[in-house]
Amino acid sequence: MEEHTEAGSVPGLGDQRVLIDNPADILVIAAYFLLVIGVGLWSMCKTNRGTVGGYFLAGRSMVWWPVGASLFASNIGSGHFVGLAGTGAASGLAVAGFEWNALFVVLLLGWLFAPVYLTAGVITMPQYLRKRFGGHRIRLYLSVLSLFLYIFTKISVDMFSGAVFIQQALGWNIYASVIALLGITMIYTVTAFHEVGGYSGLFDKYLGAMTSLTVSEDPAVGNISSSCYRPRPDSYHLLRDPVTGDLPWPALLLGLTIVSSWYWCSDQVIVQRCLAGKNLTHIKAGCILCGYLKLMPMFLMVMPGMISRILYPDEVACVVPEVCKRICGTEVGCSNIAYPRLVVKLMPSGLRGLMLAVMLAALMSSLASIFNSSSTLFTMDIYTRLRPHAGNRELLLVGRVWVVFIVAVSVAWLPVVQAAQGGQLFDYIQAVSSYLAPPVSAVFVLALFVPRINEKGAFWGLIGGLLMGLARLIPEFSFGSGNCVRPSVCPALLCRVHYLYFAVMLFICSGLLTLVVSLCTAPIPHKHLHRLVFSLRHSKEKREDLDADELEGPTSHAVQNGCPEHAVGMEESQSPAQGLFHQCLLWFCGISRGEAGSPQLPTQEEVAAAARRLEDISEDPSWARVVNLNALLMMAVAMFLWGFYA
Repeated sequence: MEEHTEAGSVPGLGDQRVLIDNPADILVIAAYFLLVIGVGLWSMCKTNRGTVGGYFLAGRSMVWWPVGASLFASNIGSGHFVGLAGTGAASGLAVAGFEWNALFVVLLLGWLFAPVYLTAGVITMPQYLRKRFGGHRIRLYLSVLSLFLYIFTKISVDMFSGAVFIQQALGWNIYASVIALLGITMIYTVTAFHEVGGYSGLFDKYLGAMTSLTVSEDPAVGNISSSCYRPRPDSYHLLRDPVTGDLPWPALLLGLTIVSSWYWCSDQVIVQRCLAGKNLTHIKAGCILCGYLKLMPMFLMVMPGMISRILYPDEVACVVPEVCKRICGTEVGCSNIAYPRLVVKLMPSGLRGLMLAVMLAALMSSLASIFNSSSTLFTMDIYTRLRPHAGNRELLLVGRVWVVFIVAVSVAWLPVVQAAQGGQLFDYIQAVSSYLAPPVSAVFVLALFVPRINEKGAFWGLIGGLLMGLARLIPEFSFGSGNCVRPSVCPALLCRVHYLYFAVMLFICSGLLTLVVSLCTAPIPHKHLHRLVFSLRHSKEKREDLDADELEGPTSHAVQNGCPEHAVGMEESQSPAQGLFHQCLLWFCGISRGEAGSPQLPTQEEVAAAARRLEDISEDPSWARVVNLNALLMMAVAMFLWGFYA
């Protein structure tokens, strides 16, 4: 028989007691941060950050395992730990499909997309579209859209999720937690299965993990329906009903693949990791390693979230608005605290501090990747349009200032993240991506595989898709997504279609519009497409770049990834002596003054040789076969796991 308890009758529920307050935990965290600071200072001294390419790319020298590890680390951040565990606590295993879908899509990056990006010789994805289509408007549009998505789906999400963890661990309010997070971040693994009786105990007890507080003091809410606090009957299934399921299986297989293709194959943060690979074979092997690593979130994030609901149902599975407000600061639900609550409650002193430190380490890695890529986009694709003759020092300083700006905007967006999608962080991320990313995904797919696509078709496909996406995005955030207790009043026609189904429709409409406009306008001559489309990736003919006007200049430029850069040397070689503070500031930004004996700018011959080497996609046949067999093996493992949990 169920017990129905009125909100406010359970004393102490939701009290934010400081749980990391002992010397062992504090000592471990302090030692970790000292180590991180030491490594950072050493890296600043040893790494070449004095060129635009040296700062924005790691250099084309990474072997396969750092490529795979950096792909995984750039993808997995505090948003995954908090978001996946939170959605797992709320609705079961199906959210793991978001991770396991990537096992197939990341192979598309290594085998189909990366070879074209390499032969194109580009640094950023908007730069590729500039070479492929010519003109400036597509490149500018994609740069602005990418920066928008960075702020609202990556930076603010990572800050929020890391702040939730610190809030649960230290009892700080969320904004004090965000301030603490601007220099640090997260990764941690928990195996708390013994607390619920092992793997079988998880599946036995999850369906009974319900809150005992189901009566609200608010007369407008009153006694809450059991459908709002009972776990879903299909909680143990990856593939769910195509109509009534919270993650319908056609939407999960089709819509998610579209959104994942945008993220893994055309997003600057991810693709930039591949562009640092030593050669194409190492890039492919890195993608395979990343795929294997993506198997882990089901067992290290989703299932621990379900365990947290079993152990703390009145907190993680709260349903009464005033109780949820007291526990986690928002009325729509507290499933986002599932993972941090499990950590701070179960871990012993010392180990708990270590887990917090390592968790915060991943947030630092994730934020650093996003900051680097967003500053690359803004500096190289937007700022250089405003100031085409900006020097190396100016570009590097602008990149740092831009990071400060996007951090401020992301902090201001946190209240929206906190309340969106019924308090489920991961659903918020995927929903925003589903409304804005499919047109970009459609244009990139068509750009690589359909030479007939031209600039007019791509541009109007992007604009048409953007308008459709905004027609869904704006009403949803204006009316609010609501929750089971207080449903949204957004019109059903606009907001009731599942966001992944909407992504499929948006992809198809954007692709059709791109094709129709392209077929009705003049095609791009083939002399401009050599090594820019998949079918011509091995072409040896000379390409006449549509962006050649940007590459012409009065002086020779350095090359990074086959693309000319701004000059490395400082123009004012005879500048007067600078003060100590000024010198320290330049050192922090990776800028050094020109000195006698400093490297000379490369000659035209060296530039051409570097470009040929960086655009080479040839592979050793033996190692290519090894990589291909490993890719098939990984897909077989993925298919087995999908079938086992379907």
